[in-house]
Amino acid sequence: MIPANLITEDTGNEEVQQEPGLTFGIVNGNRIAGFIDDIEAVKQAVEAILSTERYQYYIYSWDYGVEFEELIGEDPAYCCPEISRRIQDALLQDERITSVDGWHFEQEGHSITVSFTVHSIYGDIEKETEVSV
Repeated sequence: MIPANLITEDTGNEEVQQEPGLTFGIVNGNRIAGFIDDIEAVKQAVEAILSTERYQYYIYSWDYGVEFEELIGEDPAYCCPEISRRIQDALLQDERITSVDGWHFEQEGHSITVSFTVHSIYGDIEKETEVSV
C-alpha cells in the first residue's frame, strides 16, 4: 500500500530546492565542535573529499572521494594534468561547488604539491594538497 501523502506523479511544476549546508563542525579531524554552514561547510567538504580515496570504503557512494592511489609510480608529467582532472571530478560532485581552477604544481621527491582555487556558491576557497606519486 502506498502512503496517501506520497506524490508519485511528476507534474513538472516542482522547484528543486537545495538542501541546507548546515553540518557538524569537525575539529582536528576527530572531534565534533558545534555546527558550521555556508563557506565553512564547503571547506570541510573539500577537505573530506580530498582525504578519502574513492572506491575504498563501502560507507561512501562511488561518486565520493578522489582517485590518487593509482598515480603512485607514474611519471610526474602524466600526473600533473591527471591530478587536476581527478580533483575536479571529485569536487564537482558537490552541488555547492561551481568550478575549480588556478592550478599550480610543485614536485619534490615522490610527491606533488598542488594548489588551486575552489569556486563555490558561497565564495572562493584557496586549497593546497599533497599527492604521493
